[in-house]
Amino acid sequence: MNNELANEIRSKCDIVDIIGERIPLVARGKNFFGVCPFHDDSNPSMCVSREKQIYTCFSCHATGNVFTFLMNYEHMDFRETLRYLGEKVGVDVSSIHIAKKNTKFDPFYDAYSFSLKYFQNNLLSKAGVNARNYLAKRNIDDSVIKEFEIGLSLDTSDDLTKLLTSKKYDLASLNQIGLSSDARDVYIDRIMFPLYDLTGRVVGFSGRIYKDNGLNKYLNTKETPIFKKGQLLYHYHIAKEECRLKKSVIVMEGFMDVIRASTIGVRNTVALMGTALTHEQLQLLKRLSNNIILCLDGDDPGVHATLSIGDMLLEEGLEPKVLVLPNPDDPDSFILHQGKDKFLGLLDSAVTFNDFKLRKLKESVDFRSEEETAKYINQVLIEAAKVQDPIRVEIMLKKLAKEFDLSYNTLEMRFREIEKPKPKTPKVVVTYQKKKKTKYEKAMEQILYFMLNNDWVISQFEKERFIFPNEESRLLASEIVYYYTTYGNINIPDFYTYVQDKEEVVNFLNDILASNYIESTTKDDLFEYFGVIREYSRTQEIKRLTKSLQKEVDPIEQAKIAEKIRKLRIGDK
Repeated sequence: MNNELANEIRSKCDIVDIIGERIPLVARGKNFFGVCPFHDDSNPSMCVSREKQIYTCFSCHATGNVFTFLMNYEHMDFRETLRYLGEKVGVDVSSIHIAKKNTKFDPFYDAYSFSLKYFQNNLLSKAGVNARNYLAKRNIDDSVIKEFEIGLSLDTSDDLTKLLTSKKYDLASLNQIGLSSDARDVYIDRIMFPLYDLTGRVVGFSGRIYKDNGLNKYLNTKETPIFKKGQLLYHYHIAKEECRLKKSVIVMEGFMDVIRASTIGVRNTVALMGTALTHEQLQLLKRLSNNIILCLDGDDPGVHATLSIGDMLLEEGLEPKVLVLPNPDDPDSFILHQGKDKFLGLLDSAVTFNDFKLRKLKESVDFRSEEETAKYINQVLIEAAKVQDPIRVEIMLKKLAKEFDLSYNTLEMRFREIEKPKPKTPKVVVTYQKKKKTKYEKAMEQILYFMLNNDWVISQFEKERFIFPNEESRLLASEIVYYYTTYGNINIPDFYTYVQDKEEVVNFLNDILASNYIESTTKDDLFEYFGVIREYSRTQEIKRLTKSLQKEVDPIEQAKIAEKIRKLRIGDK
């Protein structure tokens, strides 16, 4: 791979823009911070430096340049990353050839891709007239059919199965991935909505009846090796760009809600495919935006789901908003019957989750009962303790005091009692395990850090001819010197590209850069570190000579070795 081409691509990319397209970043001073996608992160611990063009997580120590981020985040190899970024910034990448990766799941993806085309052709054929008429009555026009790749399964029992087996797909695999069951098609006479993985590959279907035949309204693909419902969000691969532009994500229950919202231009939407939010889906939401709007159904199950999901998000340090739909509407039916403007009006007036929860609590309270009233007030104070903004908390307490003719001081005193931190079950997260370092290791890492940031430190290193304490430090130092000698300067993001295929070097480089050494370290400080390494070098040489002395039998040679040891001990070079 041409290193100059990689450096050209890297130099034209802004790491803040590339990472910001994938996870929400907030500016703090000259750097940007976001939730680290490489471990279970509740507080933004990833720092992205526009000046240095690198990122670092201060919790799990994930570190690197724009290439390493994409390789780890998007699961691309180096060539795929170069090609993607090169095309993005207008660099000719025609010389980069990418060999197709084969996996054991390829036949499954291929079978779904073939089935998708088959269902689409059915809908557009003569056999699809009734289904198209049904969709038209539901205001699903040709452009929506095309955008969401909607299709139709025929009213025959085995057409798709026969086609797939004729294409050499084995029946056992078709049964395993939910396209066939005992040589019969799983989906018969249904409008077919493809379900996608995070990269946009079709991995399942949801089939909807369009005739009054007494069957279940929807039939969804079962869990398979490539379809894990709880690990996916419908529309994620499309919504991630829209969420970046709109700086928010709207969470809905079903794919029809998302499809309907797209018809009025609202595309920063994802669907859970149900009412439960899994831990994996929560992490995906955090990748899309910190500004989460819950837009679930207005019926009782939808309200309960909103309360449950909202509480989960609060525990993650995120306070969502809620778009409140009237019972029994869902987003699909509301937009269909009330129109775009009414929906956008509700979106603009979305309330905080805290306000929504308190409204729902209030609906079930009998305020004629002192006991229920006191219980409600205590619940409001418990919810207030979850609010991060102290101004909002004060407003809530004053409102409560006025509404129930209570002393503000009494409420505040009770609030302080509730607010006291309670012991929590520790969260299991990936953490960077620090080991105790010797003074030699500390000095070595300081020198390596400043070799990466100051050319004169490299020159001093070469002049001193240090021996570093371990192999990984010696390897990294050697690579830095070679890079500097070859290119005439040291550039950290480009140096990452240079060593990207040397895993041991990259891992140690990550540790060095993630250690956040003080930038104001002076030359005098560094010369002290040099002195520590000189001491280490002398100690190692004395050990080596002592072993030689023990093995030597010639008295003259013994005297020479002993003299060398003496001089080293008194510091005489």
